[in-house]
Amino acid sequence: MRVLVTGAEGYIGAILLPYLAARGFEVTGLDTGYYRDGWLYSDNDERPRMPSIVYKDLRRCTQEDVAGFDAIVHLAELSNDPLGENRPEITRQINYGGSVHLAQLAQSAGVSRFVYTSSCSAYGLGTGEILDETSPTRPQTEYARCKIKVEETLGKMAAKDFCPVFLRNATAYGASPRMRFDIVLNDLSALAWTTKQIKMISDGTPWRPLVHVADICEAIRCALVAPAERVAGEVMNVGADSENYRVREIAEIVANEFPGCQVSFGGATSDNRSYRVAFAKIRKLMPDFECRWSARDGARQLHSLFERLQMPKETYEFRAFTRLKQLKYLQATQQIDEAFYWRPR
Repeated sequence: MRVLVTGAEGYIGAILLPYLAARGFEVTGLDTGYYRDGWLYSDNDERPRMPSIVYKDLRRCTQEDVAGFDAIVHLAELSNDPLGENRPEITRQINYGGSVHLAQLAQSAGVSRFVYTSSCSAYGLGTGEILDETSPTRPQTEYARCKIKVEETLGKMAAKDFCPVFLRNATAYGASPRMRFDIVLNDLSALAWTTKQIKMISDGTPWRPLVHVADICEAIRCALVAPAERVAGEVMNVGADSENYRVREIAEIVANEFPGCQVSFGGATSDNRSYRVAFAKIRKLMPDFECRWSARDGARQLHSLFERLQMPKETYEFRAFTRLKQLKYLQATQQIDEAFYWRPR
């Protein structure tokens, strides 16, 4: 199977490309290159050479860019809530407009499968009940609203010869060469390593489901090979029922894996995002999929990595490992323009 992966140089993409290549897929990457400054580590292991990557803005893709592929895995969006709120109009342009544009190109070019990585942040505001794919979505940010709109628009495009699949990932965590320190478990683990303190500004009561980046990659693999009649147009939460945590529980798990780390909590904040999520549907539709990682495993993995790298605080704070910092830097240094296109040299 020939697969095009957008967002190939991102946090998930850096793991996904060699993951798929090692399992027999013929993989090409596409990326705009916003985060190429950030590379946390290199491992000389037995994985195949990193597949080739084409550097191009999603919004400027043409049918020629997608022709000849059997499937597209679409990761390339402005990723996470704070970044989406920074410039909501650009978030809509890239995350919704760019995604629909890519899917339309794919359908016209005869690409038969389109795997879209959505997000459990679509559920947004919960009251503690367990939410599944039939539950109302209550998005609190432009990032989450765009995810829902893409699901709805591409769902209507499903046809005999075009199979869109929607994976609503829980909050990702775990080691990646293109590291992100702006997602909860990774951020708390880096704080625990560099400061031996986790000082939370909130009371930590909101719920978050978590999923390891390697388990996301396996869900994507399963979505690529599952029978089309089973998964076409389907939305599936990606994670495990056991991996729903209150944020304060995540902090305590991390602190236990980083000896000497102290945890403190603040009061209630204006951020009202909180959701507990059920994951039965993905196991039903794709029986080969199962999560192999827990939050504790992830914290332990990161502790081991930081110790091996002797990671300094400066690395944790480096702009390219936090999405919003990096985009603001590229704008401030006039490398990208107001619409987030690269400026001509």
